[in-house]
Formats: sequence, C-alpha cells, structure tokens
Amino acid sequence: MRPALAALHRYAGLLMAGFLIVAGVTGSALAWKEELEAALLPAVFRAAPPTPGAAPLDALQLRESVAARFPQAQLSYAPLSAPPGYSMQFYLRPTADAAPLASDEVFVDPYTGALLGQRKWGEIGQGAINLLPFIERLHYALALGDTGLLIFGLIAIVWTIDCFIGAALTFPARLKKRSPGSKPWLLRWRPSWLLRRHGGTYKLVFDLHRAGGLWLWAMLLVFAWSGVAFNLYGAYAAVMHPLFPHQPAEEVVARHTPSPGPRLDWPAARAQGRSLMAQLARSGHFAILEENALAYERALGVYSYSVRSSRDVRAHKGLTTVFFDAASGRQLAAWLPTGAASGDTIRSWISALHMASMWGWPFKLFICAMGMLVAGLSVTGVLIWRRKRQGKAKIH
Repeated sequence: MRPALAALHRYAGLLMAGFLIVAGVTGSALAWKEELEAALLPAVFRAAPPTPGAAPLDALQLRESVAARFPQAQLSYAPLSAPPGYSMQFYLRPTADAAPLASDEVFVDPYTGALLGQRKWGEIGQGAINLLPFIERLHYALALGDTGLLIFGLIAIVWTIDCFIGAALTFPARLKKRSPGSKPWLLRWRPSWLLRRHGGTYKLVFDLHRAGGLWLWAMLLVFAWSGVAFNLYGAYAAVMHPLFPHQPAEEVVARHTPSPGPRLDWPAARAQGRSLMAQLARSGHFAILEENALAYERALGVYSYSVRSSRDVRAHKGLTTVFFDAASGRQLAAWLPTGAASGDTIRSWISALHMASMWGWPFKLFICAMGMLVAGLSVTGVLIWRRKRQGKAKIH
C-alpha cells in the first residue's frame, strides 16, 4: 500500500498547493481582522465614548435610525452589543422590488448614532474599507463567488483525506521478521518527528515537511474539516450527522409556516427573546454573559435571539440562540453551542479554532503562525516533488 499512498499524497499535494498557499497566507491576516480594520480606518471601525463611563444608545434605536437613513433596504438583523471601543455594524438587504444596494454594511457610532462609514462587502474597488473582506473572499473562495466556494470545498475534502494519508506515510515500515535487537515501533517512528541537522538541504526540506506535518497534524485536520463545514456543509453533515447527535433547531425553523396576525415589533421581540433565553438558561444551567443579536426571517415568520453564554466557546458573538414565532412569540427551538449534542459541540469547537475566535491574542498569534506554516508545508511538498522528478529525469 505504501507506494500507492505515496502517489496519492504526492498528487493531492500538487493539486492543493496553490490553494493552500493562498488560504494559509490570507488566513494569517484574517486572524487579526478586527485589529487590522481598526488600524487601517479607525474613523470607521473605532468608537470611543464621548465621556468616561458613557453608556451606548439603545441598539434598537440605532437600528431605527439606520432604517430611516436607508428606506430602500431591509434591516433584518440588529446587533444588540458591540465590543468596547468599536463601532456597531448593521447589514442591509434590498427589498423585493428595489434595485441592488450600493452598500450592504454600515458602521454606526453606538454612543451618538453617527454614520461612520458604509461598504459593499468585498468590493475591493471601494478601497481600504474593503481590503479585509476581499482577503476573506480570497481565503474561502479565491474571490470567485459560488464557483470558488465549491472548488475550495472540494479541496478541503481532499485535504482532510490527505491528512490521514500523510500521517500514515510517516509510520515506520512493518518489520518482516522481528529480531531480538529490533527497536519498538514508537522508537522507529521517532525520527519522523525530528530534523536532521547535517543531512544537506534536501533532507532538511524533507524533514521540515514530514515533521512539520506531524507536529501540526491536529490543527491541520481542524482547518481541513472545518473548511468542509464552511464551504460544503451538505458533505460535512452527510458524514457527521450519522455519527454524532445534533440539535434539530435548523430543521424545525426551516419547516415553520408563518402564523397569521401582526408580528411582534422589534422591542417586543427583544423582550420575548430575553424572557425565553432566561428560561432556557435556568433549565439548561448556564449563564448569560452578553446579548448579541436579534434577527427576523420574514419568509419563515421567525425571530432569533442570540447571546454569548457559558455554553459558548467564542470570546465574542455568541451563538446560544432561541427561535420563536414572530406573531405569537411561541418558542420553536433552541440551539446551544456545547453541552446539548456532541455533533454541535464538535462543530462549535472546530469553527472557533479555525477562526481564532477564542483565547485572545496568544491564540490569534498561533493561528497567524499556523497559516504561514500551512503555506510552508505546501512549498516544501512541491520542492520535494521537484527534486524527485529531477532525479528521475537524470536516470532516464
């Protein structure tokens, strides 16, 4: 099997190399996305309190202010908090009969309500305000839209499989016959984890590729498999759902038919969301740390209210959510990031690890380094292939 596995690893690596170099380099930058945007355009992304201890304006009042400024758009999502020192971000959708919007994101000072900036997400022609979104588009889709999303999803599947092939190739060959002086398997595997200091340039490149892949193996698998979840969720779910239990919230909400009667307005919906979340916290024995967002899905007649709770692994923008009927306020479903179903716990962890959204700046630094190392593993893999190809050419 070893020659076949080596061939699979070689050609999978060549197929993935360009994509993973792009993904690694852009991912290193995206680990610091908020910080970089704030540094590039502090007038848009930063918002300091006008006086020490000043409280921000009510989030739903800010939403109404933005809605009045953009009557041609729908605001179906309202952030209910913003990180200290940052502006509040609202998302615009065109109404059914309206022309495409010139901007789909606006940034508002949470203390004054002043409009600080706006952009069409990912349109690099708008300049520095869209630099990080454009890098994000490169990271997950090569800025090619749905086509790039599919390509990167397929690459992520190949990468996931190749993680196991690459690890298997580092295992020592099976001994045909054990002799009394033969080393145990683990001791024979040990050289795969090490660098040979005096073996020449090629051996150093080879060891960097092999040992680097082993030392980083767990995070490489997290990156690869979470990439499948982000880009090709259907393929991810086809593997994970039969193996691990999942909460049915998404399916329940998708099947919901809007109830007759007027819907709750935004303040009433927030109050209902708070009430339902408090009940859920009591019954689920978790703490609510901050409220994050209220969203309305008109086609389904459903509000969703999200908080960051002690069940979240993210440091910001929690995903603990209750869904309720927009007319009656009746709870339809709830979704907890951890502790309710092992499949959702796995998904929450690999997503948070991939996006460096936990453990503060030390982990951001680690993920930044990981991105460059992913690119480096691809480069060393190509160099090894090139050297072997040149060697074969000399023989012939």
